[in-house]
Amino acid sequence: MPLPRPLLMFWLAGLALLVGGAALAREPALPPSVTQALARAKVPAEAVSVVVEEVGAAAPLLSHRANVPMNPASVMKLVTTLAALETLGPTWSWATPVYVEGAAREGTLYGNLYIKGQGDPKLVVERLWLLLRRVQGLDIRNIAGDIVLDRSAFEVVASDPAEFDGEPLRPYNAAPDALLLNFKSVLMTFVPDRSANAAHVHVEPPLAGVSWPSHVPLRETECGDYRGTLRADFSDPAQPRFAGRYPAACHEKVWPLAYADPASYGVRAIEGMWRAIGGQLQGKVRYGAVPETLAPAFALDSPPLAEIVRDINKYSNNVMTQQLFLTLSLQQHGRGTMAGSRELMQDWWRQRFGASEVPRIVNGSGLSREDRMTAGALARLLQYAWASPLMPELMSSLPISGQDGTLRPARWRAKGSAHLKTGSLRDVASVAGIVHAEGGRRYVLVAMVNHANAGATRAAMEALVEWVAQQGQPGQRRRGRPMPE
Repeated sequence: MPLPRPLLMFWLAGLALLVGGAALAREPALPPSVTQALARAKVPAEAVSVVVEEVGAAAPLLSHRANVPMNPASVMKLVTTLAALETLGPTWSWATPVYVEGAAREGTLYGNLYIKGQGDPKLVVERLWLLLRRVQGLDIRNIAGDIVLDRSAFEVVASDPAEFDGEPLRPYNAAPDALLLNFKSVLMTFVPDRSANAAHVHVEPPLAGVSWPSHVPLRETECGDYRGTLRADFSDPAQPRFAGRYPAACHEKVWPLAYADPASYGVRAIEGMWRAIGGQLQGKVRYGAVPETLAPAFALDSPPLAEIVRDINKYSNNVMTQQLFLTLSLQQHGRGTMAGSRELMQDWWRQRFGASEVPRIVNGSGLSREDRMTAGALARLLQYAWASPLMPELMSSLPISGQDGTLRPARWRAKGSAHLKTGSLRDVASVAGIVHAEGGRRYVLVAMVNHANAGATRAAMEALVEWVAQQGQPGQRRRGRPMPE
């Protein structure tokens, strides 16, 4: 028997309210300041994952799409660096051994000199200079044979530096290398000299066979896009040119640049540095393998891992992270491979957090379109890290909000209230770490945005951090009450 029309309408209205209420309960309950900032950025809440948990709490303060796999960008470095600190230890260091073949007499080595890369991510100009000076300390100033560079400790990772974002000359796009020298980059320093009406150009390290301009004409204009006004031409790696002028108002500037021919960088850098410190070479610098019969004459040790992790996370250095990632399998299997390190990282995760929500990690740095991780999984890792003996090393490696690293004042408004790792790719923005709330409470925070307008969500991230920082105030905390999904 059909219901009377008034009763039917009443029943349908009640059903609509019930369904609407259920839907409302499933909608994300983000703080209003965050919701408003997302709206201004034209990013829907469905593109955002957020977890906020008091350190040690059993239930989250805020949970929004916590179990949805997202591209985390560079916050993936938290997984890699914590796993490395646990696996290798905070005082562990890389060694770069040097081998001498033949005899050295009266300053001349009658044979070859070998340098074997073992993955040191910070073999920069100053330390390369020190390594070569130690060679000279063996009474070797003239090498009658060759200088041979052994890069066999890592697999050769196929890489197009322009593939990821179309910026092949950005140092962060350098490919990993067992013998990574100065990130395969140069530092060009421009010093204006009005008396000469030119800016002097100094380049480090010196690269053999490369002719850099020694100066560039000045231009009496305001300092704006000085790189653009220089009109640099790097099409010929052996003869870089500047067709423009340098703005005198810029004063001294340093331009870090990935060398345009990365395959030849190691050979050029070693020969250039060797000759710059007064060394002579009768043969050539080439790639090759260390003979198995040779023993090292000495080894140059890197800074300890805890210091390397600080550089990685403070400044989100991608190639240093990939060096560390490959080192994991080098230490376990005798050769660094991406596949081997992925397997080790997955095993490490399962042993600590179980088989659910295992992150998908491509190269450990987050510089990938294929990486995936949930906000909930990353929050568990941060809770685990906070309770770990390695907590001080990891936390001190994270940028301090509004003070340094990727959260320096030019980029971040809120000061000193959090230690946070940031991440950004095209269509991805993320932040994760510890927020120090008023009243002495500390909260794990993870937020990830996957959307075409992700780059416009910094204000929303700042609003979220500020909201969390206020949770220590009386009447603000909602301990143990999870927010609805």
